[in-house]
Amino acid sequence: MKLLLTSGGVSNQSIRNALIDMLGKPIAESTALCIPTAMYGMLPRTAVMTWRQIAGQTSTPMVELGWKSVGMLELTALPSIDENNWIPLVRETDALLVCGGDVLYLHHWMLQSGLADLFPSLSRTVYVGLSAGSMAMAPHVGDEFVGWKPAAGGDSALGMVGFSIFPHLDNPACPENTMDDAEKWAARLPVPGYAVDDETAIKVVDGGVEVISEGHWRLFER
Repeated sequence: MKLLLTSGGVSNQSIRNALIDMLGKPIAESTALCIPTAMYGMLPRTAVMTWRQIAGQTSTPMVELGWKSVGMLELTALPSIDENNWIPLVRETDALLVCGGDVLYLHHWMLQSGLADLFPSLSRTVYVGLSAGSMAMAPHVGDEFVGWKPAAGGDSALGMVGFSIFPHLDNPACPENTMDDAEKWAARLPVPGYAVDDETAIKVVDGGVEVISEGHWRLFER
């Protein structure tokens, strides 16, 4: 699976160009599935934003990019649905648009739904993460981003990449996401960490990592 891990969606032309390159064809010829599950972990305050994200009415572009078609995949529903009704759909879709919200809630339902089990076999699929949707690919999210708590505790996520992500760097709407805050976050991580603003994305293809940015970011090495 190819990963495009964003903080603020496909927010500029550089990130859009990277997405098109990863798809191998125009967005208008590509299909997508929107996964809004992470937002439910932050209800009630994200109730309206959940609908807006699905409807493509946000400042964090994902659904509204001009896809050939966009469907919705709700992870909390999948355990009650026959696998033959959703697994083929995931396999044939060009891109998964994984929305933000609560990262550990998203991680929990990626595992419970069986979606995470499919990831290693989705070699041509482009995974586009937004905030928590990106952070879920990391080995750890950091205590600062633990909201919904899994039964086993901790801050572990999928570990499909070898680094963690600190999103929304210096976003005025997130006053706790300054570079000083990112430094403290990174100091407690057992892995490298990227602090990225909403004009930055991290592209991961075949193990290679590339930062795509029209903003600012910082890598904290271990």
